[in-house]
Amino acid sequence: MNYEHAFVCGNPALDFAATLRARRTVRFEMFATPDRLDAWFIESGLVDTIAPADEADVEQAKETREAIYALVAARQFGQEYDEEALSRLNGAARKPPATPQLSQAGRRTEATAEQALSTVARQTVELLSGPDVPLMKECGNPECTRIYIDRSRGMRRQWCGMESCGNKFKAAAYRARKKSTSGAADG
Repeated sequence: MNYEHAFVCGNPALDFAATLRARRTVRFEMFATPDRLDAWFIESGLVDTIAPADEADVEQAKETREAIYALVAARQFGQEYDEEALSRLNGAARKPPATPQLSQAGRRTEATAEQALSTVARQTVELLSGPDVPLMKECGNPECTRIYIDRSRGMRRQWCGMESCGNKFKAAAYRARKKSTSGAADG
């Protein structure tokens, strides 16, 4: 099970919200199957093993993700929280979270999808009530709708990640400069 989800937002709650890609254009759903949801929880590092999710878990995750995205966007833009989104997030956060255990081999976290989702919801509560709120920015790629934490010097970061969005724009800008330079030389 390796789907290589992207974790570029600087916070698991923001990475979770970013699993619906390109919200303003051709949406791409990362949680298309229970296996994809399981993979995200493991690849995120929240859990080491997870009981296999089912379709109901996927629907719960999608609904919670959309609540997280709505709350993050509202907080980022200084708007009031949507009451339904608050209720959904807080309901997920009230469930038992994934709990790490210590064994002879070290730390290990086993969870159900509901426990892992509760952990993400609790991280969202911490994020939106914590010191990183002023550092949240939306990616400069107009097709990307990821919100990330900008910890760069001077808060000058423009992209959620260089590999995912920044390189595309830098390459396009380079091609445009090269084309205008060659066009000027021809004239």
